[in-house]
Amino acid sequence: MASMPIHPIRSFQEEIVYPESDGKPMADNTEQFDWIVTIKNGLEELFMGNPNVFIAGDLLWYPVEGNPKIRAAPDAMVAFGRPKGPRGSYQQWLEENIAPQVVFEILSPGNKSAEMERKLQFYQSHDVEEYYIYDPDSYRLNGWIRSGIVLTQIAQMRGWVSPLLGIRFELNGLDGELQIYYPDGRPFTRYLEVVVQRNQERARAELAEQRVEQERQRMTDLLARLKAKGIELDDL
Repeated sequence: MASMPIHPIRSFQEEIVYPESDGKPMADNTEQFDWIVTIKNGLEELFMGNPNVFIAGDLLWYPVEGNPKIRAAPDAMVAFGRPKGPRGSYQQWLEENIAPQVVFEILSPGNKSAEMERKLQFYQSHDVEEYYIYDPDSYRLNGWIRSGIVLTQIAQMRGWVSPLLGIRFELNGLDGELQIYYPDGRPFTRYLEVVVQRNQERARAELAEQRVEQERQRMTDLLARLKAKGIELDDL
């Protein structure tokens, strides 16, 4: 009787790969990208002095160890209680099982209602406390806040203050475009506005430096003229 082949028993678990990219672009258009950057950078500035607030944009979040198919990539997310620092992905079991508490999504024309409903269900199932969606084309802002085991839609977003972030949402002007304000009343600044402000500050600094140099040169010339006439400062 032929003996049966013996197969070694594997005593180790095959390594599970958690991809750092889902192959999708960060944004579908420039307006969506600009808002993602504005919100992400605004949150970075808000918590700049707190080393235990992790903020990311378009980073894959894996809430369940062993299942890389369960994942999401919020346009911006905030995880309180987690240190700042680079990550290829947010693997929740390596983060003391702390889920991001606040997430943002910026809509593009390609986002379908079924897709956004799936995202809402994902964030609801995985312990997100606050969820905000902004559509820069229609200037529509929606938000949800956790109530028990569900995310409940916020009835009025105009003037809403995030309980966790302390930021205030307004829909300003005739078109109702979103404006987000820091707790001290300063507005989140779009990148181009930051560049303009930086250039203006640089120009003011250069002008002030030029004026100081002109005054120094004027005094040098004056002293030279006085000296040419035989007048010394000690004589005055």
